[in-house]
Amino acid sequence: MAFCLIETDLGWFGLVWSPQRITRAYLPGETPEAMRARLARHGPETTEGPVFVSEARALIAEYARGESVSFASLPLDLSGVSDFNRRVYEDILRLNWGETTTYGDIAWRLGDVALARAVGQAMGSNPIPLIIPCHRVLGSGGKTGGFSAPGGREAKLRMLALEGVEADPQAGQLAFGF
Repeated sequence: MAFCLIETDLGWFGLVWSPQRITRAYLPGETPEAMRARLARHGPETTEGPVFVSEARALIAEYARGESVSFASLPLDLSGVSDFNRRVYEDILRLNWGETTTYGDIAWRLGDVALARAVGQAMGSNPIPLIIPCHRVLGSGGKTGGFSAPGGREAKLRMLALEGVEADPQAGQLAFGF
């Protein structure tokens, strides 16, 4: 495995990959030095890598400039996540630029509206944020819900605004009203 840092208009992103797939992504919020220290456990830093790494770097930079991009062509390694989380991530990978859904809607599509909290937990443990667009998942009534990346809900609001989405900055409600 190896990693790189990507300087963008939103700050420094981190990307980790194996020879075949992207394994992790890190959102801006740390200094390059702090991010580099955190990512060093994944392998060496390099500017070289498979073609999909160059594509991911370009797409992330374009995204940060506010350009409508799709990460659908990037190969992702979800081997370390549970089957449930994989199903959740596969669901949100269908979301396009500026398109949102809710925790409850995902739970409904997975067959049980009672799974909404579990969907929220899956969002919080997303190993490849932005590319797996957990920022596009909202609480009921358009509330932001939580966001475990650096910057918390403010970062989520900034990413949504970049895509032309307005969300209610209030925390998501604790109980879902279906």
